[in-house]
Amino acid sequence: MNKNSSNIMALAPNTSNKKETVCIFGTGDFGRALAHKMIQAGYPVVFGSRSTQTSSLIPKDAEVLSHAEAAQKAAIIIIAIQRQHYNFLTSLAEILHGKVLVDVSNNLKINQYPESNAEYLAQLVPGAKVVKAFNTVSAWALQSGMLDASRQVFVCGDDMEAKQMVMDIVRALGLTPLDQGSLLAAQEIENYPLRLFPMWKFPILLSLGLAAFFFFYCLTRDIIYPYVYENKNFSFFIAISIPNRICPILALILLALVYLPGVLAAIIQLYRGTKYRRFPDWLDKWMLCRKQLGLVALAFASLHVLYTLVIPIRFFVRWRISSRIISQVLNNKTEPLNNTNAWLSDSYLALGILGFFLFVLLGITSLPSVSNNVNWREFRFVQSKLGYLTLILCTAHTLVYGGNRFLSPSSYRWYLPNAYMLSLIVPCIVLVVKFVLIFPCLDKPLTRIRQGWERNPRHSEQSNYIINKSAV
Repeated sequence: MNKNSSNIMALAPNTSNKKETVCIFGTGDFGRALAHKMIQAGYPVVFGSRSTQTSSLIPKDAEVLSHAEAAQKAAIIIIAIQRQHYNFLTSLAEILHGKVLVDVSNNLKINQYPESNAEYLAQLVPGAKVVKAFNTVSAWALQSGMLDASRQVFVCGDDMEAKQMVMDIVRALGLTPLDQGSLLAAQEIENYPLRLFPMWKFPILLSLGLAAFFFFYCLTRDIIYPYVYENKNFSFFIAISIPNRICPILALILLALVYLPGVLAAIIQLYRGTKYRRFPDWLDKWMLCRKQLGLVALAFASLHVLYTLVIPIRFFVRWRISSRIISQVLNNKTEPLNNTNAWLSDSYLALGILGFFLFVLLGITSLPSVSNNVNWREFRFVQSKLGYLTLILCTAHTLVYGGNRFLSPSSYRWYLPNAYMLSLIVPCIVLVVKFVLIFPCLDKPLTRIRQGWERNPRHSEQSNYIINKSAV
């Protein structure tokens, strides 16, 4: 009777200025860092430990007691120990009844156990109110003041009152709690810190694969071919010339791949006549990583700009210019200005400058700090309308660079075209299909489909029934 009444009193809202005591099981790095932060926020802290001996590492304002004694002093108990050591909590089940247990643990592998650590804790102590929190914050971040770490803390639990009490503590520590729902979300929260750039894996692997392909392609055309047939050693092209060819090629292809899934999605919706059917999994994953593809493309475009800026100071370029000038002097002949080539050169540079400017603008608007300050229509205008304009300018930049060399037989070494010709395939396909899709005969039905219209509602109902039945 007394125990239950004390627990109810402890869970009641604290109307006084004094904050209630928080118990921490575990005196490891995270437990000590969290205790230090809580003491700074005005919370009395008591440690529950196997050894009640004090240590210089323990915050001086904290008290160290046995697990049973510490648990009786607080309504909120933070379990700062690993899952494999949870078994001793079963002996404290009577004391922990009605208490709020905050699980902060993480695993070594994604989905290491069938259930989450928080759900396992709830099974061990069924009378307690288990909340998952603080597992996305490191001990280092707590000790350093969280100036360089994320301030978001994912919180989930089945008891709303207990979850609210934990979120109040999170706010008091200067962090931002994010309610993720019931305890079923705990496994996803525990997997979150273990993921290593999950949305960047495909863009990075794709860019590395394309970079390797075009490196060996350019190596074959621009170094091996002249060495075999002309006995010229251009191996130094590996340092500047070949990277300066690869970077713009990858930037253009990756930019086109940002907008290709949207075009494919439009074609699929037109074919199906509805938007209420899932896209293929590969297309879903592709669309989710479009932002990362665009940022990788921007990185390659920026490298292309830097490589281009150093062209005038390259020894090979200065040697070629001086040799050309000396040749004209010795032959007493000056080459007249070719207005066509001048126009092509200036147009090529102007298109590249405008394209890169819009490219940077797209990258800036994709930043959360910027995208959070614009509405959906503004964000869509920049990412869609200006995005396609960027793709058009960059494609035109490459086309003008090629000039009339597309039809020149000397451009095909070992029957291999210039690498920039290959880079135009995907962008041209995207732009042509997008141009076809804006025709009124296709744009109007596509707009109606995206607004909820269905060509064959009965087929959609049957497919939804099949999906729901399979889910059950």
